Amino acid sequence: MILHAGLIAAFGPGGWRGVLIEGPSGAGKSDLALRALDHGFRLVADDRVILWASAGALYGRAPDSLAGKMEVRGLDVVTEPGLPFCRIGLSVELGTPERLPEPAWKTHLGLSVPLIVLSPLESSAPAKLARALQHLGAWAEGAYQDGRAAVPLPRPGGDSR
Repeated sequence: MILHAGLIAAFGPGGWRGVLIEGPSGAGKSDLALRALDHGFRLVADDRVILWASAGALYGRAPDSLAGKMEVRGLDVVTEPGLPFCRIGLSVELGTPERLPEPAWKTHLGLSVPLIVLSPLESSAPAKLARALQHLGAWAEGAYQDGRAAVPLPRPGGDSR
């Protein structure tokens, strides 16, 4: 399956995990990916992503003709050392996020990964991607979402015991 999307990856416990970035043309997919590279992410694919499923996991890579290339709007198509492929641990839709969204998932090829909505041009967007990978199941196996539901409410008069 080929998607009009970008794919970047970060290294953590268990190896590289990818962030699949989807949105309409001109929405900021490549811009977000470019800024994420300055935050320790690596390019896997820009503009087109080939997806496949293996052993119950979703994977992605660039088409051969686009491997190691990235469009930097207003500059050119540049060479960017990248990963040949990675397991996808998070899906991002570009848009206006809710303040505290309900847990959501995106399904491709019958496999679901955690989904977040992100404003791509916010300066905090790359940091949010890193946090989401840590907390939404790619490495924490859903601990963030489970923990959020279990947070005790503050007691009247403060939380000191």
